[in-house]
Amino acid sequence: MMKCLFFLCLCLFPILVFSSTFTSQNPINLPSESPVPKPVLDTNGKELNPNSSYVITSTFWGALGGDVYLGESPNSDAPCPDGVFRYNSDVGPSGTPVRFIPLSTNIFEDQLLNIQFNIPTVKLCVSYTIWKVGNLNAYFRTMLLETGGTIRQADSSYFKIVKSSKFGYNLLYCPSTPFICPLCPDDQFCAKVGVVPQNGKRRLALVNENPLDVYFKQV
Repeated sequence: MMKCLFFLCLCLFPILVFSSTFTSQNPINLPSESPVPKPVLDTNGKELNPNSSYVITSTFWGALGGDVYLGESPNSDAPCPDGVFRYNSDVGPSGTPVRFIPLSTNIFEDQLLNIQFNIPTVKLCVSYTIWKVGNLNAYFRTMLLETGGTIRQADSSYFKIVKSSKFGYNLLYCPSTPFICPLCPDDQFCAKVGVVPQNGKRRLALVNENPLDVYFKQV
């Protein structure tokens, strides 16, 4: 009987040593918790409300400032104004109010949402209030922002709000990517929104550098 116990201990000893070594030198890393999403704030420090209207304004002043507004696109055959512009200065008219329509119940940083100019309009022009990205423009070699999108549909109308590296926030255009690359991070396919000069106006467009830094003023 004693011999059996002795040999049993000898057999178990390597297993105990291996188990101790694996646990101490090769700890199992459990996945960390997802970061808590940060709400987007307006100029008063309040969280953006999907039921409220806001004016998107530049973080700068003077000629570098100006609000975002809905205007007529040059050479467009749309029956309603369908261009997304920014005024050339912060002196002058206020921008066109917008509302942010998130996929969830709240408006958080780095999460998909739709943007819609929140103005009274005729039935024909309702879809021409929803932001989207147009086709590649040969002259500008980029895509211009326009209206005519669809809420909660993957038709070039999804955007994100992210913290700017300077002041305020940046807007990103994020096309639907699951069918292109299911394992790729969403932001890998996002593009920054900036401005390009068009017929004396500042047109919102996708840019590689100098994204538009903005604040959100509640109407």
